[in-house]
Amino acid sequence: MALVPCQVLRAAILLSYCSILCNYKAIDMPAHQTYGGSWKFLTFIDLVIQAVFFGICVLTDLSSLLTKGNDSQEQERQLKKLISLRDWVMAVLAFPVGVFVVTMFWSIYIYDRELVYPKLLDNFIPAWLNHGMHTTVLPFVLIEMRTTHHQYPSRSCGLAAVCTFAVGYILWVCWIHHVTGVWVYPLLEHLSPGVKIIFFAAVTIIINVFYLVGEVLNNYIWDTQKCIEEGKEKPKLD
Repeated sequence: MALVPCQVLRAAILLSYCSILCNYKAIDMPAHQTYGGSWKFLTFIDLVIQAVFFGICVLTDLSSLLTKGNDSQEQERQLKKLISLRDWVMAVLAFPVGVFVVTMFWSIYIYDRELVYPKLLDNFIPAWLNHGMHTTVLPFVLIEMRTTHHQYPSRSCGLAAVCTFAVGYILWVCWIHHVTGVWVYPLLEHLSPGVKIIFFAAVTIIINVFYLVGEVLNNYIWDTQKCIEEGKEKPKLD
């Protein structure tokens, strides 16, 4: 895909996330007034991650255009650092967390929505905003992976970073329960302490699996693209 269409696409996705965040924060929900506010929900954290990521993407595109045809080595170094940051955020946060939020939310929602998104929330959150938070994240991140090659970190470093995020969020959820006596998600109210430990371990494993899926998918897309381009470059035999 050409550079300019990609720029427009990323800018549009960034604006959509800004709109979703603004509309979500404008909702007067009781949960927003309690300890932790919106930051206790992984969905909100993921929206911030996606907005920051696509913000970095847009900044990278603009920097790339400004440095095009410029021989400044310092600007080239800064651009490479920006690209490295973009790729790291994509690999460690945007893809695994985004896919995790979408798949886990809709899996539990289909089983019993009251465990993750009580019907009461329909009075506060319109359907389009719900899909903006829990559905469009997946196609947006897949579009980004398809249009831009991302250099993944070493597998050990990547998995360590993902584990750190997952464990950090789990500890945050536990701390909120310790302070308020209420679990962030209704699902956790129905689990015994032992089952909670198993659940948290499973969640950590799943998000690491999504990291590996992202790495494999990224390599597959761009290895296939490379093969196609090399095939086109080969001269035809008479």
